[in-house]
Amino acid sequence: MTSLRHRGGRDMTLGLIGYGTIATELLATLQREVQAPLARLVCLARPEGAARATALLDRHAALATDRRVVHRTTDLAGLDLVVECAGQDALRAHGPAVLTAGIDLIVASVGALADDAFHTALRDAAVHGHARIHLPAGAVGGIDALKAAQLAGLDDVLYRGRKPPAAWKGTPAENLLDLDDLDGPRVFFTGSAGEAARSYPKNANVAAIVALAGLGFDATRVELAADPAIARNVHEIEFRSRAGTVAIRIENAPAPDNPRTSLGTAHSLARAVLNATAPLVI
Repeated sequence: MTSLRHRGGRDMTLGLIGYGTIATELLATLQREVQAPLARLVCLARPEGAARATALLDRHAALATDRRVVHRTTDLAGLDLVVECAGQDALRAHGPAVLTAGIDLIVASVGALADDAFHTALRDAAVHGHARIHLPAGAVGGIDALKAAQLAGLDDVLYRGRKPPAAWKGTPAENLLDLDDLDGPRVFFTGSAGEAARSYPKNANVAAIVALAGLGFDATRVELAADPAIARNVHEIEFRSRAGTVAIRIENAPAPDNPRTSLGTAHSLARAVLNATAPLVI
């Protein structure tokens, strides 16, 4: 158990952009791990989502006695840290303003950074506001090793993503495969991480973080597949550098109410929140 305290010694204030699957698991994890409550917990939500956001905060009342649902980005002013877990559109709409206001931002929708113009705008906002953008590893591991290998000199990076067919419904894969009648694994996308992140924005955040830690969006190779024989989301990363060769395989349980999202994503965000105030950071 730990306490979320600002570096100045006071209790931390935390904001959320989003109130869905990832936000729910994030708050549940923090409530289990945090000993002392936050000074304030704020959720940015659309007016039509206010009731759902309020219910989410109330279910985690032990995290903060001061809980608020707000509808404007400006209402997040003064917070210590904001976590985006609502998708690429929400990040585009609110991320730059949060950073310009001097608030550090933890980003779940890393795939949005495949857009060079937005990537630049987000970084410029952080510089202007003297704030920091935190990009957690999300559903995968080994990003620390990949980033270190980048410093050594990378030769090649490949990311393979395999998920059950249901996880690809509502994506362009539906036009390429009969997802309800697959008799074996089928690769339906091969290309760059940038192409994957733009074409499969709700599925390819892993490809994006691999690209950002390694060779970039254009040079990182990606394969995406649907596999009826698996029940979990499988991520494989292979890379070669002057420092050696690494192969990583991870099987993530999908979120119960959203098979496109790996359950580990929320735990990665929780780790980033805890690390923001921890005296020992791993």
